[in-house]
Amino acid sequence: MTVRVGVIGTGAIGREHISRVENVISGGRITAVTDVNEQSAQSAVRDFNLNAAIYPDDQALVADGNIDAVFITSWGPAHESSVLLAVEAGKYVFCEKPLATTAEGCLRIIEAEKKHGRRLVQVGFMRRYDEGYAQLKETLDQNEIGNVLMVRAAHRNAAVDESYKTNMAVTETLIHEIDALHWLIHDDYHSVKVDFPRKTKHAHAELQDPQVFTLKTKQGVLINVEVFVNCRYGYDIQCEVIGEEGIARLPEVPSVIVRKQSKASTNILNDWKLRFMDAYNKELQNFFDAIEAYGQPQGPSAWDGYIAAVTADACLKAQETGEEQDVLLGEKPEFYEQKLHV
Repeated sequence: MTVRVGVIGTGAIGREHISRVENVISGGRITAVTDVNEQSAQSAVRDFNLNAAIYPDDQALVADGNIDAVFITSWGPAHESSVLLAVEAGKYVFCEKPLATTAEGCLRIIEAEKKHGRRLVQVGFMRRYDEGYAQLKETLDQNEIGNVLMVRAAHRNAAVDESYKTNMAVTETLIHEIDALHWLIHDDYHSVKVDFPRKTKHAHAELQDPQVFTLKTKQGVLINVEVFVNCRYGYDIQCEVIGEEGIARLPEVPSVIVRKQSKASTNILNDWKLRFMDAYNKELQNFFDAIEAYGQPQGPSAWDGYIAAVTADACLKAQETGEEQDVLLGEKPEFYEQKLHV
């Protein structure tokens, strides 16, 4: 089976996914594209030599009967409406984060999917497909370090430009830890608070950097996440899980050790796309494989998108108020309890 894909949004991440489908992974083919900038859509078709229709908007693309699935890689605030269009049309959906910009929007998608009667939506939380995170998850699932007590994590970028604001530490950066850590320890969040250490001289006037988020889970696990987006030295993702019987740590990215001039050194990546390139490939391959095997996606669900949205909202409020905020999740529908594996 070849899944025929329509792409909504042909910017940077949209083009990368087009390239993956056409050149790297199997099971899919790009048959339609659209973008608010028509020249961008035309350029994507030309650059990747696609035999694909170009549509003026998402409504026209979703209405194409020759499309089985929709990739939503457009501007975040536009995601919800495109996802709803696709679900109502019975199309499979791969949506980059955020699923929607509000928890209410995520719930509307959940209700639409439940009404359809089977899962159609997968959210692009790629860390679950990273080899290091997969190894860490297996270690925890096998109870090798006993009950989890604490987690220490860090998300560091070498630098960001002046368009990056304080709230984006949550919506663009921490959002990945919100999903990955929830998945790793299989425990819902209870509350969050934010602390602002001494500001680095490298942060522009409208950005507080670094920030430290402290999340507590319903089972009492204490999670500390440092977000530091002007660390200067590279792109660095760290995660350490402390259990009753030991400690498990996310593996470092493999790198050649060079011994020279009385020093032993390894390179540190500067590009997040390179750090998670293999994970991006695996998540899209999993999307196609699950459709082939089970007739529905098995990756991060619309419910996972909702958890991320609710938690992010609490983090944003904690940023604004300086006070600890509760994370108020609804009850998980039975619809999302069943999990098959590819």
